[in-house]
Amino acid sequence: MKWKWAALFLGVSLTLAACGGGGDNAENKNNGNKSGGETTASAEQIFKQNCASCHGQDLSGGAGPNLQKVGSKYSKDQIKDIIAKGRGIMRGGLIKGEEADKVAEWLAAKK
Repeated sequence: MKWKWAALFLGVSLTLAACGGGGDNAENKNNGNKSGGETTASAEQIFKQNCASCHGQDLSGGAGPNLQKVGSKYSKDQIKDIIAKGRGIMRGGLIKGEEADKVAEWLAAKK
């Protein structure tokens, strides 16, 4: 009986090890940055990685509101404030710093 548990534990461990860390390659792509050092993600990429699960890949909404015309309702600064502090069920600070600026500017242009 101990061998069955040991085999199960080993199998689960190997499966989890094989699945873990798969996102690292996507984050290490150069994205056109000639220096080969830091990567610079576009606002749309940042949105898709952090926000699209609730707001939809096409900004049409889901668990979160539709953002297709959010720029006609909120300014860049207002959007950045919502990103920082959160609103409703959305927690704040999902995106920070320069990435928050990029996404806020990108969303503010959606009119």
